[in-house]
Amino acid sequence: MKIGMIFECGPNGADKKVYEYLAKQLDPGIVIVSSTLGSKPTLVEQCGTEAKALLEIENCERVIIIWDLYPPWKEKRQKPCRFNDRKLIMDSLNKAGLATRQQQRVYLVCIEQELETLLLADKQAIENYLSSINGRFCRIGRIRNPEHQSEPKGYLSQKFVDHIGRKYNDALDAEKIIKLADIRKIWRCSSFERFAEKGVGVRRH
Repeated sequence: MKIGMIFECGPNGADKKVYEYLAKQLDPGIVIVSSTLGSKPTLVEQCGTEAKALLEIENCERVIIIWDLYPPWKEKRQKPCRFNDRKLIMDSLNKAGLATRQQQRVYLVCIEQELETLLLADKQAIENYLSSINGRFCRIGRIRNPEHQSEPKGYLSQKFVDHIGRKYNDALDAEKIIKLADIRKIWRCSSFERFAEKGVGVRRH
């Protein structure tokens, strides 16, 4: 199967690296064509045009538009709103002229709260990664429900400072952590479940 993925990051961004890796773990035979739009405002504005190109030019069977719920991208103090994000993305698809049958092949995946939520789903992977840098075992606290952690990137950064003396860097660290993770634990996150089922076509066993 050939799928298109649209991200709110740069060509070497953490989102692209992590979700491409996870898709390959779910379906090793999958072919991925990615489009990186840099930021959430740009993704919201241009995802329709990109999705149309992925369907019509790249001949993708389906397209996944992936963005983080947090942080909000409009005015300061405005709370993130999945409903508003989805509405603006659908407006972009309509503006680009996607037919109904084409829109049915486009799946919207909002990650709650952000990419690092998935990393927090397997604390042992984080511990092993920090331990490999520190040279001794690093223990972090239990995270009952990663999707209830309102600022996972900030939480992860603090753990990095505590154990290795520097902040978490998504471009440097995210892909390395996800490659240590047990994918069965990531299924704890509802947004990953949607990514797997709707985007990649793989259901939880």
